Amino acid sequence: MQLQQLVYFLAVARTRHFTRAAEATHVAQPSLSKQIHCLERELGSELFHRARGNVTLTPAGEVLLPFVKRILADVETARLQVHELAELRRGRLRLGATPSLCTGPFAHALAMFRQRYPGIELIIDESGSRDLVRQLAEGAIDLAMITSPVHRGDPTLDTVPILREQLAVAVPRSVPLELNSFRVEDLRDRPLVMFREGYDLRSMTLTACQRAGFTPRFAIEGGEMDAVLSFVEAGLGIAVVPSMVLQDRPKLCGVPFAPPVPVRTIALAHRTDVRPTRAAEEFRSTLLQLLSGANKQGGLPNGVEFIAGSQPTDDQSGQTSTSSDH
Repeated sequence: MQLQQLVYFLAVARTRHFTRAAEATHVAQPSLSKQIHCLERELGSELFHRARGNVTLTPAGEVLLPFVKRILADVETARLQVHELAELRRGRLRLGATPSLCTGPFAHALAMFRQRYPGIELIIDESGSRDLVRQLAEGAIDLAMITSPVHRGDPTLDTVPILREQLAVAVPRSVPLELNSFRVEDLRDRPLVMFREGYDLRSMTLTACQRAGFTPRFAIEGGEMDAVLSFVEAGLGIAVVPSMVLQDRPKLCGVPFAPPVPVRTIALAHRTDVRPTRAAEEFRSTLLQLLSGANKQGGLPNGVEFIAGSQPTDDQSGQTSTSSDH
């Protein structure tokens, strides 16, 4: 099995077309097809169903695909780590973060890192924690900020908890509210703006309400984080959100939960079987330095606590109705 054969296989899997794959890999189409046939003979199974205008993966191709992605990503990481020996004057850093974490301290850390290492190419993947964990496993990203408990118990990941954040109820400032704090039961008769399927905040809120003996009423559902906050600002309803996302939303008020306050733990994660690149190590150092300084100066948003180096307990990590994927 040759590395170039894997490159050709991945190109065909992505384009679902032999000619376009040949163009993407800068090789003649007959040569690409020949190498794919050689790979299939070596593996003893066809990798593609070949029909005119419709190339699809066989079950064997589906099995092979994630391994090829990981192999090629690791090869590229190795190449870049060798280049990084030139004191981080060039290279690439692939970071992942959930949408609610892509602002605030994370953005400031990116700016600080860019100032220190302007030659490093920055690639940001904004996605949910489960998707980021999968991309870490495939070698598609180097380092990710994910939320607990998604990462816990996964032996393929090395994680360091860095922040603990309270959840709050977002309400529009234009609407008078008689409560200074919320209990889950207080959500019973209030219209909720609800995230789309796949958000842990959605499942967490629904589970908490069901445990309290009721099914919440939705004013509107299906939004991403920015959409949900905008809908609350427009007066469509209220929403359970991480307190950090309310920092730059002057039209919204974050009403805290009465104790026990639901929280989520944010962690930095990378694969255990691959040493982080120097760029990833430097970014992690930059982020922790920034968070530590902000913590000492009282510069972290309300409801956010710096916990780098500590291990969350079950109550702290969001095991009971506290986890958010975004």
